[in-house]
Amino acid sequence: MHYISDILYWISTGLLVPVIVLLIMLFARALLLIGSFFGQYLAVCQTEALLKQEFDNLNSENVRTLAERLPKTQKSLVVTYMHRMLQHQDSEAHLQKLLADFDIAAAANLSTSKTLAKMGPMLGLMGTLIPMGPALVGLSTGDVASMAYNMQVAFATTVVGLFSAAIGFITGQVKTRWYRRDSVNLQFLADLLEH
Repeated sequence: MHYISDILYWISTGLLVPVIVLLIMLFARALLLIGSFFGQYLAVCQTEALLKQEFDNLNSENVRTLAERLPKTQKSLVVTYMHRMLQHQDSEAHLQKLLADFDIAAAANLSTSKTLAKMGPMLGLMGTLIPMGPALVGLSTGDVASMAYNMQVAFATTVVGLFSAAIGFITGQVKTRWYRRDSVNLQFLADLLEH
């Protein structure tokens, strides 16, 4: 039994460096996500007012001319798919495929936020628990410097993991709301084009 616990201890201490490296990568990815989220937020603000006005007045008579009123150079995902749907307005199969493609693209865009929200706490907890073993050994032998260092690593990994998870969770919640609204608008557009 003593050998088994030693093996587990060596495995867990060997995982400390990979966990710290992964946490640093998650932290960097969270910072990049904040920047891209801000850019996406600006794009959503630009198109939201225009799309609300257009969709409030949209009906089966003026739906065919919607492409002329949509922005041509907009980088918004929903506007891109609206242009594609209007190009294939006479094919119900194409419209349904484009709706499904939009859902896939939205899920792909949300994957980074979901990964951060789930992996941040896991890696943070691993980074907390792994140094606790050596810290307790340092405490039992009276090596206060070793204990303090290991506790510092434990707390730092927890904070970094929770920060990354918080960024992922918040951006994921907001983006999910955006994509649900966009999906409703695209479904409404498809229904009008099919009639």
